[in-house]
Amino acid sequence: MGKRDLLSFDDLSRQDCLDLLDLAARMKAGSYRDLPLEGKTLAMIFAKSSTRTRVSFEVGTQQLGGHALFLSSRDIQLGRGEPIKDMARVLSRYVNGIMIRTFAQSDVEDLAQFASVPVINGLTDLLHPCQLLADLLTIKESLGTLDGRVVAWIGDGNNMANSWIEAAGLLGFELRLACPEGYEPDHTIFEKGARRTKLMITEDPEEAIAGADVVNTDVWASMGQEEEAEHRKKAFAGYCVNAALMADAAPNAIVLHCLPAHRGEEISDEVLEGPQSRVWDEAENRLHAQKALLARLMG
Repeated sequence: MGKRDLLSFDDLSRQDCLDLLDLAARMKAGSYRDLPLEGKTLAMIFAKSSTRTRVSFEVGTQQLGGHALFLSSRDIQLGRGEPIKDMARVLSRYVNGIMIRTFAQSDVEDLAQFASVPVINGLTDLLHPCQLLADLLTIKESLGTLDGRVVAWIGDGNNMANSWIEAAGLLGFELRLACPEGYEPDHTIFEKGARRTKLMITEDPEEAIAGADVVNTDVWASMGQEEEAEHRKKAFAGYCVNAALMADAAPNAIVLHCLPAHRGEEISDEVLEGPQSRVWDEAENRLHAQKALLARLMG
């Protein structure tokens, strides 16, 4: 069997995904004692900085018996123009897996094509599959099952929205996205997802959130979009997940946010800190979901 990568949810079967979530739950409960990464090294390439991605992958690798190497693009020749295909082949001679957090999805795909070790997409401008695994784990923990659930996405049709669409298509739950005009998710990903499950896109947050079991949001201006922040604030007026909007969701609905959060913009402080918020469990679950992924791909 050849190496396996996680570049997007297209790399997983439905059963693969459910098995990863079950393994992550076992790891979180403390019933998994194996050290599948003993003597192994994960290279972590960061063209985009991060708190949760770096700490969770580094701690997770260590807990599984391995060693993680932090490589910023300033520290390696990639930052001075070395082709990704060259770096992929060299790193594959030194390490047992590569996680990359960068801008272009094509860079991750090139890395995977030329690397002979597993490659994990730690985030691109298009997709964020590792965060989605953590989010799905959080839903299963809080609501028991993903089957029959309605998930609402409120805000920017960004990499998180695209990964939610992929996950919905894979697992078959209903997804409703409320995005302002001009800020919709990737059209190709949406069309593919719509052939697999029930998807809706609207400009009305109340329509998306009505009766939803899970309410999701993210910052309005992602990393690299800072110069658009003021323009985006105007476009996203009315898209704040606050108590008034949450009143339209299911009574036991949970709230997710991948962090960092801008309180008072995409989410109100009272909702983020309130009883329906699972944001801190979600952040912790990055560790457990990624440990399951590392064990499966590198173990």
